[in-house]
Amino acid sequence: MVLPEVLTVRLIVLSVVVLLAFVLLLPTVRGAVQQQAEIDRLRAELTANQAERDQLENELARWDDRTYVIQQARSRLNFVLPGDTAWRVVDAEEIEVDDEPETTTDPAPAVGPGTTGAPWYQAMWESVQAADRAVVDPGTVDDPADVETPDSGGGQ
Repeated sequence: MVLPEVLTVRLIVLSVVVLLAFVLLLPTVRGAVQQQAEIDRLRAELTANQAERDQLENELARWDDRTYVIQQARSRLNFVLPGDTAWRVVDAEEIEVDDEPETTTDPAPAVGPGTTGAPWYQAMWESVQAADRAVVDPGTVDDPADVETPDSGGGQ
C-alpha cells in the first residue's frame, strides 16, 4: 500500500506548521509559568510580612498599657516600686538544700557582694568612675606613649 503523494505533502506541511507553532509558543508559555510562580512566591511573602506587621503592631499596642510597661520595667530593668522588697537569688545552682532548718533567721534581704544597696543609677555611675580610674599596667602595652593616665588630662 502506497500513500498518495498529496497526503504525504500535506502531512509534511502540517508537521512543519505544528513544529513552528510549538517553537513560537514554548517561550511564551514558559515565561507565563515562571511569572505565575513568582506571583505565588510574592503573595506568600506578602502574607508573611502582613502577619509579622500585625504581630509587631500588637506588641506596640501593649506598650500603651501601663501595667505592661511596669511589668517590663521590673523584669528587664529590675525596677522596684516604692514599698516593694527586692529579692535576688545569687548562684541558684550552688545553693545546697539543708534538711535541718536554721535556728536563726534574718528578715532583711541578702545584699550581694559589692552592692551597697544604692539605687541602680548610682551603682552604675560608681562603676563608670571606677573604670575611669583603672590603671593600665605599662608592661602589657606595646607603646607606652599610647597609654593615658588619669593625671595626663587626655593627652592635652
